[in-house]
Amino acid sequence: MKIETKPLLIELGTEELPPKSLKSLGDAFSSNILSGLSDAGLITETSGSRLFATPRRLAIQVDEVAIRQADSLVERRGPAVSAAFDDAGNPSQAAVGFARSCKVEVSALERMQSDKGEWLVFRSEQTGLPASKMIPEIINTALHKLPVQKRMRWGDMEAEFVRPVHWLLILHGNKIIETTLLTVASSNKTRGHRFHHPDMLTVATATEYEDILEHSGRVMPDFNRRRDVIIEQVKKLASDKGGNALIDPALLDEVTALVEWPNALPGQFDKEYLQVPQEALISAMQDHQKYFPVVDEAGRMTSSFIFVSNIESVNPSSVCRGNERVLNARFSDARFFWDTDRDQGLDSQVDLLKSVVFHDKLGSVYDRTLRVQKLAGQIAELLGSDSNMATRAALLAKADLLTGMVSEFPDLQGIMGRYYALEQGENHEVAEAIEQQYLPRFAGDDLPVSATAQALSIADKLDSLCGIFSIGEIPTGDKDPFALRRAALGVLRIMIELELELDLRHLLVLAAAAYGLDEIKADAVAEQVFSFMLDRLQAYYLDKGYSSRQISSVQLRRPTRPTDFNARLLAVNAFGKLEEAPALAAANKRIQNILRKAGTDDFGKVDAEMLKESEERALYEQINELSIEVDDMFNRGDYTAALSRLASLRAVVDRFFDKVMVMDEDPALRANRLALLATLGEMFLRTADLSELQ
Repeated sequence: MKIETKPLLIELGTEELPPKSLKSLGDAFSSNILSGLSDAGLITETSGSRLFATPRRLAIQVDEVAIRQADSLVERRGPAVSAAFDDAGNPSQAAVGFARSCKVEVSALERMQSDKGEWLVFRSEQTGLPASKMIPEIINTALHKLPVQKRMRWGDMEAEFVRPVHWLLILHGNKIIETTLLTVASSNKTRGHRFHHPDMLTVATATEYEDILEHSGRVMPDFNRRRDVIIEQVKKLASDKGGNALIDPALLDEVTALVEWPNALPGQFDKEYLQVPQEALISAMQDHQKYFPVVDEAGRMTSSFIFVSNIESVNPSSVCRGNERVLNARFSDARFFWDTDRDQGLDSQVDLLKSVVFHDKLGSVYDRTLRVQKLAGQIAELLGSDSNMATRAALLAKADLLTGMVSEFPDLQGIMGRYYALEQGENHEVAEAIEQQYLPRFAGDDLPVSATAQALSIADKLDSLCGIFSIGEIPTGDKDPFALRRAALGVLRIMIELELELDLRHLLVLAAAAYGLDEIKADAVAEQVFSFMLDRLQAYYLDKGYSSRQISSVQLRRPTRPTDFNARLLAVNAFGKLEEAPALAAANKRIQNILRKAGTDDFGKVDAEMLKESEERALYEQINELSIEVDDMFNRGDYTAALSRLASLRAVVDRFFDKVMVMDEDPALRANRLALLATLGEMFLRTADLSELQ
């Protein structure tokens, strides 16, 4: 019998929720509710749903929710029949006890046959629970699973949530599901806009929720629709001003989370502020005021901006003037910092870095500057570029941290360093390197362009890695307060994607030694960081479509140059597409197992005179024939060509294992054959451990 379904509406009304996390809270709330309903058997995969999230509410509407669970057949397995009855057919204590636990006689139990024998079983039909009994607990569980870092209490109540809760609406069709959650009793009441319609609204059925809120309550509850409206309004106003709006996705989501009834309005600021670097103006607009800047066709700032209000004012021009006054005051501060910082210059800030602590165990930012300066110069020499420019850029790299502009707008570090460097006449490449030292800042971000910038960026990140590792503060689990994983991946991306032929292991030793560590300790730290960085390549290459087995096969060889790692992985990938690959991978695994069981790492050289069987002589001769050719390929780093040539060994390797007994009773023959396998295995290992592919 088909069970009746009705639409379900759940809304939790609160004080204004954190705008930067509203979208993630809404998504999690929806996902948790749907998961709970599915687990309870109240919805199917085809059940549609709508998510709603505004500053004052999290809500979900699910189209087809069963009024109760379907009846189900419950099956409990008891003891094996062999243990349930004696030879006379009388029930044992095990059978009697099982029947008693099921509240039936032994005669009511059934039998079930399985591949492990015959068992007693009790089957009964369980009546499905009403949805009204299950939904409150589903909501409660969903709320407790929300990604809330810190919950708060309000009043003298024990309830905890991200913000105080004021109302709870739960409707199944037109029926209120009665419960109390977070100290609030459920009803069919919601609230409209805080200012446009502060009174309660009655929702008669689940399906009319959005319409009532929008037309009566002046609330646009659908987050995505509200965002689209904001985009449309902002773009139109920018076009009316003859420009284009800069719509940062993160800012757009935040503004969407701040308003329930979006109303975009234009503003103007004094044109004299356009003399300040536009990055500072944009930062002030976006980060401090949540405004959208307007730029011309060339991407240059205009004196226009757009903001989004949460109300429809009867006097919008007054609202615009108020926002203009606030922004002009903010820009006045930015211009003051710009003028003051230029008068002081970057050089004057370097010595002051002695008072800024990098880490209480690792000294000041000035100490760090000197370490990075030396390492950047060494890297620049290895890259064949001007080491003087690299050391100059490294000396000035952190000087802008003490400027007024960066103190006010921390996201401008590096950017303002470039401006101030150019203002005091520094080489253009030095100035660009100061900004690009932080690249890449996130996955997919741009990489440093010049060799000077590359040397500085690598040196800066390796210094942090070695320093933090040297004092034992290694990232664990999700904890990575110094963003070392990001730094490690940044270095690897720079080296691999820009094809910089640098020995990472060597650079790590240099970076560790700069902390005054002795040779043994510096090498230990370098090895620890090197292993950490190799592990980062797993995620990097998985995202590019390589398999974990392919990546591991190269990781086990621990190549010290990231470009070499990349070349090996490309070769392994190409090798895997060859017809001979599976057989040779299996052979490599067999070789490694045999050699491992031999109990030694020194197999010596093959004695050609002791090769008795034709198959082992054929393998030996083909190895010798190929060795000179593939050695040259390996030395050039052409691993793909080398593995392709080695694939021709498949037939002779197969015949060897079919006809030759490696572990012969004769110790001399056994040792010689092990030496032959070791020689073969070493040829393949020069690229990767192909046994990992099996």
